[in-house]
Formats: sequence, C-alpha cells, structure tokens
Amino acid sequence: MLLRNSRHHFGLISITLHWAMALVIYAMFALGLWMVGLGYYDSWYHDAPEIHKSIGVILMLVLIIRLVWRVVSPPPSPLSSYSMLVRSSAVIAHWLLYSLLLVILISGYLISTADGKPISVFGWFELPALLSGAGEQADLAGDIHLWLAWGVVIISVLHGLAALKHHYIDRDVTLKRMLGMRIPLPSEKEN
Repeated sequence: MLLRNSRHHFGLISITLHWAMALVIYAMFALGLWMVGLGYYDSWYHDAPEIHKSIGVILMLVLIIRLVWRVVSPPPSPLSSYSMLVRSSAVIAHWLLYSLLLVILISGYLISTADGKPISVFGWFELPALLSGAGEQADLAGDIHLWLAWGVVIISVLHGLAALKHHYIDRDVTLKRMLGMRIPLPSEKEN
C-alpha cells in the first residue's frame, strides 16, 4: 500500500489519520460525557479533564496535519457510479465534520483557558491562554462544545451508515477504499 493517495485508492497516511481520529473522537465524546457527571470527591474529578484537554490539543494538531495532508495528497476521485447528489453530499459532510471538529477544539481551548491558565499537555508542553473571560467565556464555549460534539457524533454515524449503504446495497468499493483493501482499477476490470 502506498503512503499517498492515488486517483483510485486512499494511501496509508489518509487511512491511518481517518480511523485514528474516528476512534479518538468517539473516546473523547465518551470521556466528556462521563467526566461531567463526576462529583468533586470522585478520584477522577481532576484527572479526567486534564486527560481530555491533553488529548484535545493533540487532536487539534492531528486535525491540522490531516487538513494539510488533504491538500498535499488529495483524496481519490469519486466513483463514476456516484450521482451528483451523492458527490455533493459527501463533500458537504466531510467539510462539515472538519469545520465542526475545528470549532469543538477551539471551544474546548476557550473552556480550558477561561481562567487564564495554560493547558498542560501530559506535562510535555503547555499551550498558553491567549483569551480569558472566566465564567462567561467558559459557559458559552461549554454549550457550543457540547452541542457541536453531539453534532459530530450524529453526522459521523450518518457518514458510517452511508459507507455501509455503499458496501452492502450499492455493492461499490467506497468502504473498501477507506479500509485499505485491494480493489481492481478500472483498467484491470476491462482485461
């Protein structure tokens, strides 16, 4: 398997970024829901948010890398069997997911730095607080963070269902391309 995307296949880097981010995003969503229910005297009350913040900063860096990689190594061409509606829906869904993730990560940063303190990323480095507005900043950013996180989960579930529809109903290679499976090129099918 090639590292870069080709006209017909996703490369290893795109596939790895896609699935790693999907796993981390769902884990972060679960961690976020779990940690807001913790009481002050729970043993994870302070540690869970620090882990969530650290992973969030790393996820922001990975999202930036993924967007740069998308420019450096564009995704494969859409299948010729896709209708204009399917092509448009896929583009809109992908950019909506990227945009929502970006806003979620920025809102998480605003929540975490509302008190003017930097975010320590696993003790490796600190991300400074550039804006701080204490309660109001944290409350508004928190609402945005929560609702957009639900939005990402819903849209990504629809994205996954669309991939399964392509695989099981349309019987095309959409899902196989993102799983890194070997698929015959159009020129190979003719032979």
